[in-house]
Amino acid sequence: MIQILRPLGIIARSLDSIANIEFQDIELNRGQYIYLVRICEDPGIHLGRLTNLLKVDKTTVARSVQKLEKKGLITREVDINNKRIKKIYPTEKGKALYPLLIREEHYSNSVAMKNMTPEQQTELLHLLNLVVENISDDWDLVKSGKKRDY
Repeated sequence: MIQILRPLGIIARSLDSIANIEFQDIELNRGQYIYLVRICEDPGIHLGRLTNLLKVDKTTVARSVQKLEKKGLITREVDINNKRIKKIYPTEKGKALYPLLIREEHYSNSVAMKNMTPEQQTELLHLLNLVVENISDDWDLVKSGKKRDY
């Protein structure tokens, strides 16, 4: 069997390490930048949606959101229709960081795609989305308390 998860892990860990170093001066670390980007792109998102979008457990998401709130980068507001849900919004301070975070994302994306034709880039995106879809099924299964049969 071809091992695709090891190179994907290397890519993910490498980019995470780079971002952690580069974002030290704005005090974003341990992947907090990913949360801030998603919150800026979807103001009013709630923890459940953020958890599912990033495929991270609720506790990790809640902890990261709490840290972003303490830094004044986001706020949480109770949903007027459902008091149990808190919607998450970027503050002005958080919104001000968004262009930097997106520039880094675009730069890293262009570095990752260099020496690929547009057709190869499109095919890679298609295949990676298929992998995400396949893995998402197992993520949902395990998060619902079941075990995978392997």
